[in-house]
Amino acid sequence: MPPLEPTLATLQNPLVRYFAATRPAFLSASLMASVIGLSMAWHDAVLFNLTTALITLIFGLLAHAGVNVLNDYYDALNGTDAKNTERIFPFTGGSRFIQNGVLTLAQTRNFGFILLLGVGLAGVWLMAHSTPQLFYVGVAGLFIGWAYSAPPFRLNSRGWGELCVAAGFLLITVGSDFVQRKGFSAAPFIAGLSYALLVTNLLYINQFPDRSADAAVGKLHWVARLTVHHARWGYVLIVALAYLFLLGSVALGCLPLCALLALLALPLSVKAARLLVRHAAQPQKLGDAIKLTIGAMMAHGTLLSLGLILG
Repeated sequence: MPPLEPTLATLQNPLVRYFAATRPAFLSASLMASVIGLSMAWHDAVLFNLTTALITLIFGLLAHAGVNVLNDYYDALNGTDAKNTERIFPFTGGSRFIQNGVLTLAQTRNFGFILLLGVGLAGVWLMAHSTPQLFYVGVAGLFIGWAYSAPPFRLNSRGWGELCVAAGFLLITVGSDFVQRKGFSAAPFIAGLSYALLVTNLLYINQFPDRSADAAVGKLHWVARLTVHHARWGYVLIVALAYLFLLGSVALGCLPLCALLALLALPLSVKAARLLVRHAAQPQKLGDAIKLTIGAMMAHGTLLSLGLILG
């Protein structure tokens, strides 16, 4: 039985209400991106600071939460969530907090920017305990997260959404490594890219149930731009890129052999791809494929982190 959408009656406690508005179940994606970055630093025998590692995890979670809330706000402004009748809650169609009267537009907007302010404060603390160059990672990540859905950029509407998601989660990995390493390295970029691509596929498959509503308001991501028949192969392409990059990185000696543990997540991605190819034109049948996509993403990240630590 699918979970019930949020209502004011079921979320009367303000703390619970605002926490739920961040879509906490999906914050595990940014948590895992941070863990990969910290694992890469550990693998490279960087002097490890547990306090800054924990603050880095909080930094990433706050950033992701703020982006989630602001995305709901901007999707309410453009009308796509209100028009979405094919959504698969809680995976697609937004949090429904605004549409169901749990939070107002103003409350959602203000909460989103308060969360980003918290990110800024955490970033200042981390810069003081690392190096000032962390500023560039933080600003780039926040800009990507905001500009993804906010006018005038609305990058997802212009076909840049997948790149934004890959870059945003990769920056979380890079930033987590940077705080420990106190400098930039190619290592976290290499370690994090396959995971970032699988996170991108979660966005990609979620756009199939949202396709009609998004297209109606001019939110023209690639799933809306292409025919359903052609768009479904984008998922397969992203899966192939993720795992081929992982294999290539190990073959070239950029990642340890133990990183190949992440290949154990491949059957989940393959099963999800088969379901999408079969049911792309029937979005209400994609629930299992979305769950498998999440499972593949988290299994890949967990096994990759374990491989980096063991390696």
